[in-house]
Amino acid sequence: MYLLVLGIVLVALKLVGIGPVADWPWWGVMLPFPIVSLWWAVSDLTGLTKRRAAQREEARRIAKLRKQLERNGVRHSSYMP
Repeated sequence: MYLLVLGIVLVALKLVGIGPVADWPWWGVMLPFPIVSLWWAVSDLTGLTKRRAAQREEARRIAKLRKQLERNGVRHSSYMP
């Protein structure tokens, strides 16, 4: 995600003509975009994206369960993760 933001900033600087980026060739300015595409493709192929999404969902589920148990007066439980 950081490379995507960097690419957008570099393109903006190139178009406006600010700083040393204005003198860079276009291939140098556009380089972050293929790198980001490659990273996304690799992370999808290796399952990294799905694992991260599953971890976020599991964390949300546990937080919701803990909140419900606290509302019902259960503070310490051996079956809680």
